[in-house]
Order: sequence, then structure tokens, then C-alpha cells
Amino acid sequence: MSGTERDQRVLLRRRELLLATGVTLLLASKAAALPMGPRRLALKNAHTGETFNGTYSDGAGLLPSAASDLAVFLRDFHVDKQGPVDVAMLDFLADVMAATDQKVATVLSAYRTRETNERLRATTFGVAEQSQHIYGRAIDVTFDRDLGGAEQAALGMRYGGVGWYPRSHFVHLDSGPVRSWELGGATYASLLGPPPAHHVLTERERLARLHALAHQEWLERHRRL
Repeated sequence: MSGTERDQRVLLRRRELLLATGVTLLLASKAAALPMGPRRLALKNAHTGETFNGTYSDGAGLLPSAASDLAVFLRDFHVDKQGPVDVAMLDFLADVMAATDQKVATVLSAYRTRETNERLRATTFGVAEQSQHIYGRAIDVTFDRDLGGAEQAALGMRYGGVGWYPRSHFVHLDSGPVRSWELGGATYASLLGPPPAHHVLTERERLARLHALAHQEWLERHRRL
């Protein structure tokens, strides 16, 4: 039996154990999200005051005991419901923290039920209808230092989605498709205006303009209510 086959069998046995404990595990789909050794995270929840500090994964994947703790820690605190635990998202966060020498991440939002997501969409600009938060693949975090460096490190890794919210002082990370956006870094009026002559918009600039247009439409809709 090859080493790859043994690893796959171990992962399947680990998944069965996790399912038996009631934790839904999202298996990593990216090679970079399959760690070769133990991985640790130190987290605190800005809303509940809860903390997680310890090893969450070994060479075979997510540890069952850590998965149970993280399912509780990352739950939708609005309705006290647990969701799936995504290994790739945790690894993305751990890699960003390691790259910028962050000791602790403060979690602002992780798993969301669809009901919570819809409530937030009704009151908060920038919440996507099919948010990766619904699937347990996204996390919004802030750090005590070098938040901009963390955002730049995340962009360079190209693991998934990176959202930059400088005015709200947090960064969004998810293990979905590779993409990026920024809200709050420029005025919406400037984003909606015509680009400078002969300037080809970058992918980030195009996304920012789309967000600005959506924000303008959202404001107009709510003015009519």
C-alpha cells in the first residue's frame, strides 16, 4: 500500500469518527490545506468571550476533540447553532497568522445559518446571498497588529477568498474560489466615477466598483421603503 493510500484511509477513518461525534467535517480540497504536521491556532471570540488555544490538526487531518471544540467556538452565536468545520479555512487562517507572526486572532464571524445571513443582508451592506459563511468555509478576523500585512499575506497565498475591510478593521478569509475585494478603502463616489483615461481596471478594482454599484442600489431601495 502506498503512502498516499494509507493517508487516505486514515483520513476516511478520522472522518467516520468525527461524524460519529456529530461534527460535520469539510475535507480540504486544496493540496496546500493538507498539513504535514501538527497545526495550532489561538483564537478568541469577540462576541462570546470564548477562546480556543491548541492543536487542531495533525498529519492525518482534523483532530476529533478539537473539531468538537471548534464547532462550538465557531457556531452561529446569534441562534446558538453549530455548523460544519472546514479544515482548509482553518489552515488558511493558520498560514496567514504564521506568515505575519500573529499570536492570537479575534474572530468576529464564522459559521452563519441561512436565517442569520438573511437578517444581516437586510441590514448590512456587503453580505452575500450565498456567503461562504453559510457553508462554514469563511471567517472574519482581526488582529492587534499588522492587519494590513495579514491581508497582503493572504492575497499572496491565493488559497481562496480575501475580503479587506480597513475601516471596520477586519479581514475576511474563506476557502472558496480565489478572489478578492475591498470595502471601505475608497469612497463609493470615486469608485462609481469613470476610470482615468487609458487605465485598465484590475480585477480588484472591478470588484470594488461592482460592490459600490450594489451599495448605491441598496441605498436607493431603502430610501423608497
